[in-house]
Amino acid sequence: MIIEVNGLTKKYGDLVAVDNFDLQVAEGEILGLLGPNGSGKTTVINTILSLLRYQSGEIKVFGEQLDPDRYDLKARIGVVPQELAFFTNLTVYQNIDYFCGLYINDKAQRRQYVDGAIQYVDINKYRKFLPKQLSGGLKRRLNVACGIAHRPELIFLDEPTVAVDAQSRQFLLDNIKNLRDHGSTIVYTTHYLEEAEYLCDRIVIMDAGRSIASGTANELKHGITVKEKVTVTFDQDYESLEERLNALSNVLDVHKLDERKYLIRFQESNSNLKKLLDYFSRQGINFLEVYNELPSLNDVFFELTGKELRE
Repeated sequence: MIIEVNGLTKKYGDLVAVDNFDLQVAEGEILGLLGPNGSGKTTVINTILSLLRYQSGEIKVFGEQLDPDRYDLKARIGVVPQELAFFTNLTVYQNIDYFCGLYINDKAQRRQYVDGAIQYVDINKYRKFLPKQLSGGLKRRLNVACGIAHRPELIFLDEPTVAVDAQSRQFLLDNIKNLRDHGSTIVYTTHYLEEAEYLCDRIVIMDAGRSIASGTANELKHGITVKEKVTVTFDQDYESLEERLNALSNVLDVHKLDERKYLIRFQESNSNLKKLLDYFSRQGINFLEVYNELPSLNDVFFELTGKELRE
């Protein structure tokens, strides 16, 4: 394992920020660490990076204790923070060169690594630009380049696609996969569940400082109660419709989304749509639109925590 965390507990006075937390990250995987604000994700990452002291537990990185003065281990780690972290008075090239120089002393090797990072995030034509001259998406690319230029084996990416356009987001996601495919191990935090599903080999969900679920996206979705969702828009109001829908076989619950639109969640995924349409036909209930879908990671998160991930 690249990262092993066992029984980690971190307190701020009487507040327990991380509570007996376990985490294992295997070599060459993208591990998604998800949770609402205040769940303890950032605290876990900062303790792993030896930026915070903790009350109890054991943390190993590359099989060793990562103490604050273990610069040999830190040189094998890259961090891309959520907040943009570069110097506004340095050019794109100078910024990447500075951060790479924290780990790579040899000038020829550093120049090769910096050029590689610039090519990797596709900002070569902006290398002489100051950050203030860049768009939001290009600033995010620069942020990534600064964190990975020294070619780390382990990379922490904290919401790297916040406030970027769709094209830049997809570019960054595809390049994160490329990092993994070229041997990097990645810990990825995000509030965009579709990103986690697209990127992550495995996902850990945190709440109140604890790990409450882990597995692949499919394993997590398979493990919850809701198995299928059907959304229906009716042509008119029908008497006692919500109660009638709730009484149908396999229905978990019914949510009225607006005046004539309902979300019906099922406990089983066996021919629910066909049975529902047959019921409408027998009852003389007309609809304008109907569609079904399998549960999403958001359904997993809501069932486990009772909250939307963005809270």
